Amino acid sequence: MRKATITLLAAVLAMGMQHSATAGFVGTPMSLRGAIQNIKFDAPTLPPMAFTAFCLKYQSECKSRRIVFRGGRLKLTQERLADLRAVNRQVNSSIRPQPNPDGIAGEKWLLHPVAGDCNDYAVTKRHDLIKKGWPTRSVLLSEVVTGWGEHHLVVVVRTSEGDLVLDNLTDNILPWSKRPYRWVRIQTPKNPNFWASLGDRNV
Repeated sequence: MRKATITLLAAVLAMGMQHSATAGFVGTPMSLRGAIQNIKFDAPTLPPMAFTAFCLKYQSECKSRRIVFRGGRLKLTQERLADLRAVNRQVNSSIRPQPNPDGIAGEKWLLHPVAGDCNDYAVTKRHDLIKKGWPTRSVLLSEVVTGWGEHHLVVVVRTSEGDLVLDNLTDNILPWSKRPYRWVRIQTPKNPNFWASLGDRNV
């Protein structure tokens, strides 16, 4: 294991030991490889209906950008980890939670609203990370179902250390396998307009 990787994992461990709202990714060097898993893309599926309306409103958010080199995973450096923590925390604090009383039929995914639901948090985080230079192949929207049966949107970031989740329900950045959700569908790395169901996970 390279020295830089050991240093990064040590930093990750230190953040995981914090018990504050700003705590970042949780893991230990010895268990990191087992804790973090990569999402398995399954069969192609239709995107959420609200995503289509979102793309009509924000066309630049749904452009398919050319992949320079086979779409490999982005190396998780200390700087990139800091980016993830900052964006997750900043967006979580800048949007006032506001439930959508009209359900799926009334969903409107908006960038940087004053108040909004999980969808607005997720698309705003994706937008901000891409604006910071993150490639679209590495920052994907994913629909999940919570333990209480509510459909929920999060951001999945594909890195060399596994797939991490940015979620408006927590400031912690965790491996996808450690979030207590039923995973429904996710954007594909090659084209953000195409979505896929998710393969089984072993947690």
